[in-house]
Amino acid sequence: MWELNIKHFSNYLRLERSLSSNSIEAYLHDIEKFHQFMLMKDAAVNPTKVTSRHLQQFLQYINELGMSAYSQARILSGIKAFFKYLLFEELIDKDPSSLIEGPKLGRKLPDTLSYVEIEKLLQAIDQSKPEGGRNRAMLEILYSSGLRVSELIDLKLNNVYADIGFLRVIGKGNKERLVPIGRDALKYLTIYTGEIRGLSPHKPPQKGHEPYVFLNRNGRKLTREMIFIIIKNLALEIGLNKTISPHTFRHSFATHLIEGGADLRAVQEMLGHESITTTEIYTHLDRDYLRQVIQEFHPRR
Repeated sequence: MWELNIKHFSNYLRLERSLSSNSIEAYLHDIEKFHQFMLMKDAAVNPTKVTSRHLQQFLQYINELGMSAYSQARILSGIKAFFKYLLFEELIDKDPSSLIEGPKLGRKLPDTLSYVEIEKLLQAIDQSKPEGGRNRAMLEILYSSGLRVSELIDLKLNNVYADIGFLRVIGKGNKERLVPIGRDALKYLTIYTGEIRGLSPHKPPQKGHEPYVFLNRNGRKLTREMIFIIIKNLALEIGLNKTISPHTFRHSFATHLIEGGADLRAVQEMLGHESITTTEIYTHLDRDYLRQVIQEFHPRR
Protein backbone atom coordinates (compact mmCIF):
# COMPACT_ATOMS: atom_id res chain seq x y z
CA MET A 1 0.00 0.00 0.00
CA TRP A 2 2.80 2.43 0.90
CA GLU A 3 4.74 1.77 -2.27
CA LEU A 4 1.67 2.21 -4.48
CA ASN A 5 0.58 5.46 -2.80
CA ILE A 6 4.10 6.86 -2.98
CA LYS A 7 4.34 5.94 -6.67
CA HIS A 8 1.04 7.68 -7.42
CA PHE A 9 2.14 10.68 -5.35
CA SER A 10 5.30 10.88 -7.46
CA ASN A 11 3.25 10.84 -10.65
CA TYR A 12 0.99 13.56 -9.24
CA LEU A 13 3.96 15.80 -8.46
CA ARG A 14 5.37 15.28 -11.93
CA LEU A 15 2.20 15.51 -14.01
CA GLU A 16 -0.16 17.69 -12.00
CA ARG A 17 2.28 20.02 -10.31
CA SER A 18 5.03 19.89 -12.94
CA LEU A 19 7.80 19.77 -10.34
CA SER A 20 11.41 19.17 -11.28
CA SER A 21 12.98 15.77 -10.75
CA ASN A 22 15.09 17.17 -7.89
CA SER A 23 12.02 18.54 -6.11
CA ILE A 24 10.16 15.26 -6.55
CA GLU A 25 13.13 13.32 -5.22
CA ALA A 26 13.22 15.56 -2.14
CA TYR A 27 9.51 14.95 -1.45
CA LEU A 28 9.90 11.20 -1.86
CA HIS A 29 12.96 11.21 0.37
CA ASP A 30 10.91 12.79 3.17
CA ILE A 31 8.03 10.35 2.76
CA GLU A 32 10.41 7.39 2.74
CA LYS A 33 11.82 8.43 6.12
CA PHE A 34 8.34 8.42 7.61
CA HIS A 35 7.62 5.10 5.87
CA GLN A 36 10.73 3.58 7.48
CA PHE A 37 9.59 4.79 10.86
CA MET A 38 6.13 3.28 10.41
CA LEU A 39 7.63 -0.05 9.37
CA MET A 40 9.68 -0.08 12.56
CA LYS A 41 6.73 0.93 14.70
CA ASP A 42 3.83 -0.99 13.18
CA ALA A 43 4.18 -2.55 9.74
CA ALA A 44 0.40 -3.14 9.58
CA VAL A 45 -0.46 0.57 9.43
CA ASN A 46 -0.94 1.73 5.84
CA PRO A 47 -0.92 5.42 4.80
CA THR A 48 -4.69 5.76 5.01
CA LYS A 49 -4.63 4.71 8.68
CA VAL A 50 -1.91 7.07 9.86
CA THR A 51 -2.94 9.33 12.75
CA SER A 52 -1.61 12.61 14.08
CA ARG A 53 -0.12 10.65 16.97
CA HIS A 54 2.03 8.66 14.54
CA LEU A 55 3.31 11.91 13.07
CA GLN A 56 4.05 13.39 16.50
CA GLN A 57 5.99 10.26 17.45
CA PHE A 58 7.95 10.49 14.20
CA LEU A 59 8.90 14.12 14.85
CA GLN A 60 10.00 13.19 18.35
CA TYR A 61 12.03 10.34 16.88
CA ILE A 62 13.98 12.43 14.36
CA ASN A 63 14.48 15.12 16.98
CA GLU A 64 16.02 12.55 19.33
CA LEU A 65 18.26 11.35 16.49
CA GLY A 66 19.72 14.84 16.40
CA MET A 67 18.20 16.40 13.30
CA SER A 68 18.25 20.18 13.20
CA ALA A 69 15.03 22.17 13.48
CA TYR A 70 15.32 23.19 9.84
CA SER A 71 15.70 19.60 8.66
CA GLN A 72 12.73 18.52 10.77
CA ALA A 73 10.60 21.32 9.33
CA ARG A 74 11.57 20.42 5.78
CA ILE A 75 10.72 16.74 6.25
CA LEU A 76 7.38 17.64 7.83
CA SER A 77 6.62 19.85 4.83
CA GLY A 78 7.12 16.87 2.49
CA ILE A 79 4.92 14.65 4.66
CA LYS A 80 2.17 17.27 4.75
CA ALA A 81 2.23 17.44 0.93
CA PHE A 82 1.80 13.66 0.79
CA PHE A 83 -1.28 13.65 3.03
CA LYS A 84 -2.78 16.62 1.22
CA TYR A 85 -2.47 14.53 -1.93
CA LEU A 86 -4.23 11.57 -0.27
CA LEU A 87 -7.01 13.92 0.84
CA PHE A 88 -7.24 15.39 -2.66
CA GLU A 89 -7.61 11.89 -4.10
CA GLU A 90 -10.24 11.10 -1.44
CA LEU A 91 -8.17 8.22 -0.13
CA ILE A 92 -8.52 9.66 3.37
CA ASP A 93 -11.35 11.62 4.99
CA LYS A 94 -9.15 13.70 7.27
CA ASP A 95 -5.60 14.97 6.93
CA PRO A 96 -3.67 13.72 10.03
CA SER A 97 -0.95 16.31 9.43
CA SER A 98 -3.21 19.36 9.34
CA LEU A 99 -2.78 20.23 13.02
CA ILE A 100 0.84 19.11 13.32
CA GLU A 101 3.23 21.99 13.87
CA GLY A 102 6.89 21.82 13.07
CA PRO A 103 9.67 23.03 15.37
CA LYS A 104 9.80 26.74 16.00
CA LEU A 105 12.54 28.05 13.77
CA GLY A 106 12.98 31.69 14.74
CA ARG A 107 16.67 32.39 14.50
CA LYS A 108 18.82 29.55 13.28
CA LEU A 109 19.67 27.24 16.14
CA PRO A 110 23.35 26.32 16.55
CA ASP A 111 22.60 22.62 16.87
CA THR A 112 24.17 21.39 13.67
CA LEU A 113 27.24 22.25 11.63
CA SER A 114 27.34 22.20 7.86
CA TYR A 115 29.95 20.02 6.20
CA VAL A 116 31.84 23.15 5.16
CA GLU A 117 31.93 24.32 8.78
CA ILE A 118 33.16 20.89 9.90
CA GLU A 119 35.96 21.10 7.33
CA LYS A 120 36.96 24.60 8.45
CA LEU A 121 37.16 23.48 12.07
CA LEU A 122 39.31 20.48 11.17
CA GLN A 123 41.60 22.53 8.94
CA ALA A 124 42.09 25.09 11.72
CA ILE A 125 43.84 22.53 13.94
CA ASP A 126 47.59 23.15 14.16
CA GLN A 127 48.98 19.71 13.50
CA SER A 128 52.56 20.85 13.86
CA LYS A 129 51.99 20.51 17.60
CA PRO A 130 51.55 17.09 19.27
CA GLU A 131 48.19 18.06 20.73
CA GLY A 132 47.08 19.09 17.24
CA GLY A 133 47.40 15.53 15.99
CA ARG A 134 45.43 14.33 18.99
CA ASN A 135 42.72 16.95 18.51
CA ARG A 136 42.35 16.15 14.81
CA ALA A 137 41.85 12.46 15.64
CA MET A 138 39.28 13.28 18.32
CA LEU A 139 37.16 15.58 16.18
CA GLU A 140 37.32 13.24 13.20
CA ILE A 141 35.99 10.46 15.42
CA LEU A 142 33.24 12.63 16.92
CA TYR A 143 32.00 13.46 13.43
CA SER A 144 32.58 10.15 11.67
CA SER A 145 31.19 7.91 14.42
CA GLY A 146 28.74 10.12 16.33
CA LEU A 147 30.19 9.44 19.77
CA ARG A 148 29.08 11.19 22.93
CA VAL A 149 31.86 13.16 24.62
CA SER A 150 31.85 10.69 27.52
CA GLU A 151 32.28 7.82 25.05
CA LEU A 152 35.19 9.60 23.40
CA ILE A 153 37.18 10.22 26.58
CA ASP A 154 36.44 6.67 27.82
CA LEU A 155 37.53 5.03 24.54
CA LYS A 156 40.24 2.44 25.19
CA LEU A 157 43.03 1.21 22.96
CA ASN A 158 41.79 -2.37 22.99
CA ASN A 159 38.37 -1.20 21.77
CA VAL A 160 39.77 0.12 18.49
CA TYR A 161 39.45 -2.56 15.81
CA ALA A 162 41.42 -0.92 13.03
CA ASP A 163 41.51 -4.08 10.91
CA ILE A 164 37.73 -4.06 10.44
CA GLY A 165 37.17 -0.31 10.84
CA PHE A 166 35.04 -0.38 14.00
CA LEU A 167 35.08 1.05 17.50
CA ARG A 168 33.66 -0.78 20.51
CA VAL A 169 31.88 1.90 22.49
CA ILE A 170 30.62 1.78 26.06
CA GLY A 171 27.54 4.00 26.14
CA LYS A 172 24.87 4.99 28.62
CA GLY A 173 23.92 2.33 31.13
CA ASN A 174 27.24 0.55 30.41
CA LYS A 175 25.75 -0.76 27.15
CA GLU A 176 28.15 -1.73 24.40
CA ARG A 177 27.84 -1.18 20.68
CA LEU A 178 30.04 -1.35 17.61
CA VAL A 179 30.20 1.71 15.39
CA PRO A 180 32.07 2.16 12.09
CA ILE A 181 34.96 4.61 12.05
CA GLY A 182 35.56 6.62 8.90
CA ARG A 183 38.70 6.20 6.82
CA ASP A 184 40.05 9.68 7.61
CA ALA A 185 39.26 9.32 11.30
CA LEU A 186 41.09 5.99 11.42
CA LYS A 187 44.07 7.51 9.60
CA TYR A 188 44.44 10.35 12.11
CA LEU A 189 43.80 8.02 15.04
CA THR A 190 46.57 5.70 13.83
CA ILE A 191 48.97 8.63 13.49
CA TYR A 192 48.14 9.81 17.00
CA THR A 193 48.45 6.44 18.73
CA GLY A 194 51.58 5.45 16.80
CA GLU A 195 53.53 8.70 16.62
CA ILE A 196 52.26 11.12 19.26
CA ARG A 197 50.60 9.48 22.25
CA GLY A 198 52.99 9.03 25.15
CA LEU A 199 55.99 10.41 23.25
CA SER A 200 58.02 13.52 24.08
CA PRO A 201 57.08 16.26 24.83
CA HIS A 202 54.11 14.39 26.25
CA LYS A 203 54.65 12.38 29.40
CA PRO A 204 54.06 8.62 29.21
CA PRO A 205 50.65 7.37 30.37
CA GLN A 206 50.25 7.67 34.12
CA LYS A 207 49.23 4.76 36.30
CA GLY A 208 45.57 3.90 35.76
CA HIS A 209 45.39 5.90 32.52
CA GLU A 210 47.29 3.50 30.28
CA PRO A 211 44.23 1.92 28.59
CA TYR A 212 42.68 5.19 27.39
CA VAL A 213 43.24 6.40 23.86
CA PHE A 214 43.22 10.14 24.38
CA LEU A 215 45.58 11.62 26.98
CA ASN A 216 46.66 15.11 27.97
CA ARG A 217 50.31 16.19 27.96
CA ASN A 218 50.67 14.86 31.52
CA GLY A 219 49.69 11.37 30.44
CA ARG A 220 46.25 11.43 32.01
CA LYS A 221 42.82 10.81 30.47
CA LEU A 222 41.24 13.93 29.02
CA THR A 223 38.28 15.52 30.77
CA ARG A 224 34.96 16.54 29.25
CA GLU A 225 35.79 20.16 29.99
CA MET A 226 38.99 19.95 27.97
CA ILE A 227 37.12 18.71 24.91
CA PHE A 228 34.66 21.61 25.22
CA ILE A 229 37.54 24.10 25.47
CA ILE A 230 39.31 22.66 22.42
CA ILE A 231 36.18 22.95 20.29
CA LYS A 232 35.29 26.40 21.60
CA ASN A 233 38.77 27.72 20.77
CA LEU A 234 38.63 26.30 17.24
CA ALA A 235 35.24 27.96 16.69
CA LEU A 236 36.71 31.30 17.80
CA GLU A 237 39.71 30.83 15.53
CA ILE A 238 37.62 30.43 12.38
CA GLY A 239 35.10 33.09 13.44
CA LEU A 240 32.22 30.63 13.70
CA ASN A 241 29.21 32.53 14.99
CA LYS A 242 27.68 29.54 16.73
CA THR A 243 27.80 28.13 20.22
CA ILE A 244 29.00 24.59 19.65
CA SER A 245 29.99 21.63 21.78
CA PRO A 246 31.07 18.02 21.28
CA HIS A 247 27.39 17.12 21.02
CA THR A 248 27.12 19.39 17.98
CA PHE A 249 29.34 16.93 16.11
CA ARG A 250 27.04 14.07 17.13
CA HIS A 251 23.99 15.99 15.87
CA SER A 252 25.79 16.81 12.65
CA PHE A 253 26.75 13.15 12.18
CA ALA A 254 23.11 12.06 12.46
CA THR A 255 21.69 14.93 10.41
CA HIS A 256 24.13 14.54 7.52
CA LEU A 257 23.58 10.78 7.36
CA ILE A 258 19.78 11.07 7.38
CA GLU A 259 19.74 13.92 4.89
CA GLY A 260 22.06 11.90 2.68
CA GLY A 261 19.53 9.05 2.61
CA ALA A 262 20.74 6.69 5.35
CA ASP A 263 18.30 4.25 6.93
CA LEU A 264 16.85 5.52 10.23
CA ARG A 265 17.44 2.22 12.00
CA ALA A 266 21.12 2.23 11.07
CA VAL A 267 21.59 5.77 12.40
CA GLN A 268 19.69 4.87 15.56
CA GLU A 269 21.95 1.89 16.20
CA MET A 270 25.15 3.82 15.54
CA LEU A 271 24.05 6.55 17.98
CA GLY A 272 23.31 3.93 20.62
CA HIS A 273 19.73 5.08 21.13
CA GLU A 274 17.19 2.84 22.70
CA SER A 275 14.02 2.54 20.68
CA ILE A 276 12.18 5.78 21.33
CA THR A 277 8.66 4.65 20.58
CA THR A 278 8.63 0.99 21.52
CA THR A 279 11.20 -1.61 22.51
CA GLU A 280 10.01 -3.97 19.80
CA ILE A 281 11.36 -1.87 16.94
CA TYR A 282 14.97 -1.89 18.15
CA THR A 283 16.64 -4.21 15.67
CA HIS A 284 20.19 -5.49 15.54
CA LEU A 285 21.66 -4.63 12.17
CA ASP A 286 24.40 -6.45 10.34
CA ARG A 287 27.81 -4.77 10.81
CA ASP A 288 28.55 -4.91 7.10
CA TYR A 289 25.38 -2.92 6.53
CA LEU A 290 26.40 -0.24 9.06
CA ARG A 291 29.76 0.06 7.33
CA GLN A 292 27.97 0.36 3.99
CA VAL A 293 25.75 3.15 5.37
CA ILE A 294 28.83 5.16 6.42
CA GLN A 295 30.52 4.59 3.07
CA GLU A 296 27.48 5.59 1.05
CA PHE A 297 25.93 8.42 3.03
CA HIS A 298 28.49 10.10 5.30
CA PRO A 299 30.09 13.26 3.81
CA ARG A 300 33.58 12.10 4.85
CA ARG A 301 33.18 8.60 3.45
